[in-house]
Amino acid sequence: MIQFHTQVAIIGAGPAGLVLANWLKKYEISSVIIELRSREYVEGRVRAGLVEQNTKDILRELGLDDRLNKEGIVHDGVYLSFDEERIHIPFGELTGGRTISIYGQQEITKDLTDAWLADGETLHFETKATKIVDFDTNSPKIHFEKDGEEGIINCDFVAACDGFHGIGRKTLPKKSFESYNITYPFSWLGILANVAPSTDELIYAYHQNGFALHSLRSETVSRLYVQVDNEESVTNWSDDRIWNELTTRLAAPGFDLKEGPIFEKSITPMRSHMIDTLRSGRLVLAGDAAHIVPPTGGKGMNLAIADVKHLVDAFVDFYKNNSEVKLDNYTQTALQRIWRAQDFSNFMTKLFHKQDTHGSFTYRLQKAKFDYIKASTAYKTTIAENYVGLPFESFIN
Repeated sequence: MIQFHTQVAIIGAGPAGLVLANWLKKYEISSVIIELRSREYVEGRVRAGLVEQNTKDILRELGLDDRLNKEGIVHDGVYLSFDEERIHIPFGELTGGRTISIYGQQEITKDLTDAWLADGETLHFETKATKIVDFDTNSPKIHFEKDGEEGIINCDFVAACDGFHGIGRKTLPKKSFESYNITYPFSWLGILANVAPSTDELIYAYHQNGFALHSLRSETVSRLYVQVDNEESVTNWSDDRIWNELTTRLAAPGFDLKEGPIFEKSITPMRSHMIDTLRSGRLVLAGDAAHIVPPTGGKGMNLAIADVKHLVDAFVDFYKNNSEVKLDNYTQTALQRIWRAQDFSNFMTKLFHKQDTHGSFTYRLQKAKFDYIKASTAYKTTIAENYVGLPFESFIN
């Protein structure tokens, strides 16, 4: 039987788990990572590409932002459209210079994995966590399987960064938390296309046909989305139909949408999920294991890394100061930002998605909100602050 001993055992080699491991190493706190999928799968899965100011600051502090700085595209604002009328929200001007960058989540995963392995640290891919035991004691254990062989990780803490379907959340005592869920009555049909972006910054658009988003991946690859029904199938959407619908929904005076070869299509359900407990004994959760937000606003990865910031503070306090105060406060501290992100994601989703007949009461409320955003610097500032990510000190009680 394989056995490991470490201080913090991490399940999941996504951004949350990898940031946690690299950050703990800075404080000489040992960790081991196990990941269910292969390295090729983890580094190849296309996810979000919006990096908040807080996340950029953390990667800079860890010395892991070289490629982000070279290849990431800095955005100092966002475009909002409603019925083909477009306005601009200038982030830096409204937030004291805070911005976002466009840089694929999979690229951050590659950077973090390379740094971790370059230092000879332990990361086991294609390793399945089968159960977490004794987390109500000072000596929790993870049982796992790798290459047909069973093993155990003995540790001080288990950090479950293993996503919605992972074992971490499933291991929490059932009566220890409340669960909150919203399933929106629409989904996103997303494409990746080999074509230069038609915009310098993201465009969110309400149209009577439904929502559309023009995002970016690089100077040669564009990421775009259209709102579709939950029952919709990718097979019903030819390339021509997609481009025609994007051209219609993103229309605005002076705007010309460039078309190119589509090399990926997928449908993403729109939902919110969270639980109100992120810790039970020596088991802690971070990222999608504890919460999911709809992609409107790009909060998913950034929220996961914000969880990790609070976890690192707690572990450093425990190991360096022999204090459990920050561990005891971890859930409450993290939940403040999680609820803020849920609210902002919900706000952006409801503002720009067609929810009822065009011209209905709901539509007129959406239009009134957009008109107020146009007129109010304060409202624009609220959107800018939430979009780039509120500073961590904003949530200190």
